[in-house]
Amino acid sequence: MSAVDHLFSNYSRQVRLPWSSSMSGKQRVWFAVYPPWEERRVRARLPQFEAVTLAASHGWTTVDLTRLVPDFLAAHPYREQVFQQPQHLRAGNALEKRAAALVREACSAEEATASSVVAVTGLASLFDFMRVSSLIEAAEDSISGRLLVFFPGEYAGNVYRFMDARDGFNYMAVPITSTESFINP
Repeated sequence: MSAVDHLFSNYSRQVRLPWSSSMSGKQRVWFAVYPPWEERRVRARLPQFEAVTLAASHGWTTVDLTRLVPDFLAAHPYREQVFQQPQHLRAGNALEKRAAALVREACSAEEATASSVVAVTGLASLFDFMRVSSLIEAAEDSISGRLLVFFPGEYAGNVYRFMDARDGFNYMAVPITSTESFINP
């Protein structure tokens, strides 16, 4: 069974478990953790993740952050200078705010109820521009159902490492991995 098959199988079991309504926003986050080189395969299977979520009587909404950096750069007032000297780009704060706003909007939308999953994709495109932990912390108060973060990286010992390169962060999210078959409620 491939890593993506394991991830899908583990997610299928997780989404069918009963959901507690008395959890904080931090505890309503699920990290679907997979190797970064599997990004395209995971993205190709998103319709299956949606289908299994809907079959479990939950709603589904997707927030794709893939275009966030290109759109930011295209609208940047000094984009020509940025392209000439990219090391001087200080995009982190503005990108983090925009990404958090997009996730909060999706979590606050009418279709995002307490029994819905809001799936966040496209994090790989944000590598080296922002920290995933900052994005989640900025959006966690708006989560009413579950926030499913498709996370290219690794999870070991309660520490998440984005794209296998960043320093890890310890977060209260539920890990759904592509290697193990354990389930956390």
